[in-house]
Amino acid sequence: MSDVDALKLKVKKLNAQATQAKMDLHDLSEELPTNWEKILEVAQTAYDAHKNLMAARKELAAATA
Repeated sequence: MSDVDALKLKVKKLNAQATQAKMDLHDLSEELPTNWEKILEVAQTAYDAHKNLMAARKELAAATA
């Protein structure tokens, strides 16, 4: 497997994680004020997932340029 293929696989995996984190944040927001204590935890998870995804996309773009 080439480096580019490995990066594409990494981006695909991170995209799935970011999508799930987004849905978790959305679900939590619909349940408020129930589970309000989890806002920071769920938001941080979503932030981290999207930060990692954007970094991987940037890395992939640089590798394919």
